[in-house]
Amino acid sequence: MERLEAFLEWGGTKKDITLLVIGGIALLCSIFGWGNLPFDPAWIAIVLCGIPIILEAVIGLVTAFDIKADVLVSMALIASVCIGEDFAAGEVAFIMQLGALLEDLTVAKARAGIEKLVHLTPRTARVVSGGTERVIPAEEVQVGDRIRVLPGETVPVDGVIRSGQTSIDQAVMTGESLPVDKGEGDEVSSGTVNQFGAFEMEATKVGEDSSIQRMIRLVQSADAGKAKIVNLADRWATWIVVIALASAGLTWLITEEIIRAVTILVVFCPCALVLATPTAIMAAIGNATRHGFLVREGDALERLARVAKVTFDKTGTLTFGTPQVVAVVPLDGATGKETLYAQAACAEALSEHPLGKAVVRGFREAGLGEIPTGEDFQMLPGRGVQVKCQGRQVAAGNPKLLAQLGIDLPAGAQAAAEQWLQEGCTVIYCGVDGGLAGFLALSDTLRPQAAQTIRRTREAGVEPVLLTGDNANAAQHIAGQLGIPEMKWNCLPEDKLNYIDACQGKDQPVCMIGDGINDAPALKKAFVGIAMGGVGSDIAVDAADIALVNDDIQELPHLLRLARRMMFTIKCNLTFSMTLNFVAIVLAILGILNPVVGALVHNAGSVVVIVNAAFLLNWKYKPHDDKAPAQPAPAAGEGEAA
Repeated sequence: MERLEAFLEWGGTKKDITLLVIGGIALLCSIFGWGNLPFDPAWIAIVLCGIPIILEAVIGLVTAFDIKADVLVSMALIASVCIGEDFAAGEVAFIMQLGALLEDLTVAKARAGIEKLVHLTPRTARVVSGGTERVIPAEEVQVGDRIRVLPGETVPVDGVIRSGQTSIDQAVMTGESLPVDKGEGDEVSSGTVNQFGAFEMEATKVGEDSSIQRMIRLVQSADAGKAKIVNLADRWATWIVVIALASAGLTWLITEEIIRAVTILVVFCPCALVLATPTAIMAAIGNATRHGFLVREGDALERLARVAKVTFDKTGTLTFGTPQVVAVVPLDGATGKETLYAQAACAEALSEHPLGKAVVRGFREAGLGEIPTGEDFQMLPGRGVQVKCQGRQVAAGNPKLLAQLGIDLPAGAQAAAEQWLQEGCTVIYCGVDGGLAGFLALSDTLRPQAAQTIRRTREAGVEPVLLTGDNANAAQHIAGQLGIPEMKWNCLPEDKLNYIDACQGKDQPVCMIGDGINDAPALKKAFVGIAMGGVGSDIAVDAADIALVNDDIQELPHLLRLARRMMFTIKCNLTFSMTLNFVAIVLAILGILNPVVGALVHNAGSVVVIVNAAFLLNWKYKPHDDKAPAQPAPAAGEGEAA
C-alpha cells in the first residue's frame, strides 16, 4: 500500500485517478445502458474529464494565446455535445485525460535536493584572536581571520594553512578517493574534512565566495539552463487546429451537413498523438528499471537518445572508490613480502587514515595470519605512523616521515616506487630499525565490467570521456586500461561543468555519469545526468535524471540503445496515428463515418499505439538491431588538463 501511495503521489494525484475511474465506469454504463439515470451517463465523463480540458484551453488562449492540443479537443467536445453525440464527447474527454495522466506520470519533476548540499556548509568556525579562541557563525568570518580546525571538523571557509600538519578529505570538492596531506602554505577549501591533526589557517575566501557556496550556485544555474522537451502534440497543435477547422468548415459549406463537420473535429482529436510519446516512455522506463536504472525525469530517455558523448567520473564510477594494496615490494634483501606486509599492518593497525585501514584490510583478506600486536603507537599527521612491533621499531608513511627519522631513500628505491606512482598509485614506505625495508603500493581498483562497458559504449556510437579530480598519472593509467581516448584530470566541479557546457555549445549533447557531491553541478548541466545510486551521495542522485541503483555500469550500453529504440517506436506511433487520422478525415468528409464511429476508429488507433509501445517492456538489444555503423573511436592521445 505504501508503494501504491508513493506511486500516486509521484505521478499524479489520487483525485485524477478517481475521476478517470468514475468517467470510465460512466462510459461503460452509457454503452450497455446500465443504471436508471434521467440523463446519458456519458455526461459524467464529459463533466469530470472534459471540463478541466476546456478550462485549461480557455485559460491558455486568454492569458498567453497559447494554442495547444486541448484547444482542438475542446472544440470537438463542444461540437459533439451541440449535435447530441454525448458518448463521442465523453469518450474523447476520457481518452485525453488518460493521456494527460500518463504524461504526468512520465514527466514528474524530481526535487533538486539542493537543500542537502546546503547542509554541508559549515555553520560555525573557531576564530583565534589574541591568544583566545571563540566560536562564531561561519558566515561572520572575515578575510584574514585566523581559524583553528580540529580533527574531524569541516573546514568553514577557504584559506591557507599557517601552522600544523594534517590530511584533508577533499572528496566533496574533487572526488579524489584518497585524502591529501596538507602542511604550512597549502590551500584548503570549505566543505572539506580535516582527518587528523589540528591546524590553524588564514581565511582567504568567505561567505558567497567560498568553494561550497560556489558549488551550490553551480548546481542551481545548471538546473535552470537545462532544456525541456515539449510534447509533440502541443508543438504541432496550431497547425492541427488550423487544418481541422478549415477541413470542417469547408465540409460544412460544401455538404451542408453539420454532422460531417463535427465528425472531422472528433477524428482530428490528437488522442493517439498525445499517447504516442508517454506510453513509449513509460514502457521504456519499465524496461530500464529491470536493468537497474531508476528514471527520475520523464524526458530523460528522450534526451539520452541524442547524446554524442558520455563523460565518466573515475572514483566510484569506473572504480570502486576504495584504496586497495596492489603491490608489496621489499627492498633490503633480508625482508620477505609477508614479513614486510605484516610489519606495515602492525604499524597501521591503530591508524584512522583510509590508507592505513586499507593496509590492514588487505592483510586480513590475504589470509596471512594474525596482525602482530604493536606498542607505543604514534600518529604523525601529514607523515605517517610509528610503532614498536615484535621488538623492532617500525615506521610507515611518506618520504617526509623517512626524512624526519633519518632514513635514506636510495635512488633505486625511488625508481622502483616511481613505476607505481606513474600508474596513479599511492606509495607507503616502510622503515624498520632506522633502515628502509620496502614499500606498499595502493590504488583504487577498476570495476571488473568497466572495460566492457567502455567498449560497448563506443560500439553504440557514443564517445566516452574521462573527467576526474585525480592527478594526471592516475587519469592516464585508467584511461589507458579502458581505452578511453579523451580525458581531463585535476577537475574541480566547475571544470567538469565548463567542459560539458563547451561540448553542448558545439551541439554535442553530453551524458554525465558520476557518484560524488562534486559531480552534482555536472550532472545538472549535462543533457542527461546518471548517478551511481548505490555508492553515490544523495546529492548526486537528486541532481541526476537517472539513478543506477545497483552500480552495475555494464548495463549502460543497453540503456543507450533502449533510448534510441524508444524514439524509433515513438516515431512509428506518430506516423501511424497521423496516417489513421487523415484516412478517417477523408471517410468523415465522404459521410462514411459518424461522430461515434469516428471516435471509436481513432481511439482504436490509440489502442494500437499503446500495444506497440508495450513491446518496449521486454525489448533487449540484439546485434542486428543496429543498422548504422558505430562511430569510429578517435585516436588515443595524452589527454588534457582541465
